[in-house]
Amino acid sequence: MNFGPLPSVDATAVPSEGFVLDVREDDEWAAGHVEGALHIPMSDFVARFGELTEAMDSIEGAPRVHVMCRVGGRSAQVTQYLVRQEVDAVNIDGGMQAWDAAGRPMVTDNGNPAFVL
Repeated sequence: MNFGPLPSVDATAVPSEGFVLDVREDDEWAAGHVEGALHIPMSDFVARFGELTEAMDSIEGAPRVHVMCRVGGRSAQVTQYLVRQEVDAVNIDGGMQAWDAAGRPMVTDNGNPAFVL
């Protein structure tokens, strides 16, 4: 997907300690997600924006926000919004599908094997 000058990064380039914002819906999150990621579904994002700023404030320095969805479309929209809010945000190209394909670790909250829904 090409979103023009949207700041983006390959799934393999996200640091293991990087700040990940997952904007997928609850069922997608439950199937598998990045450990330590902040989950705010895109459908709730504007109303819950304060949760992101609180999480960012709890980290020393201004963390780069790596925004993720399943394939990169929803996260691109959220990344554009965040950039307009002057947040250092990048879209993860290919989303969780690319993350999984790259063999990056995923977890579930219930201990079941993680997969991309």
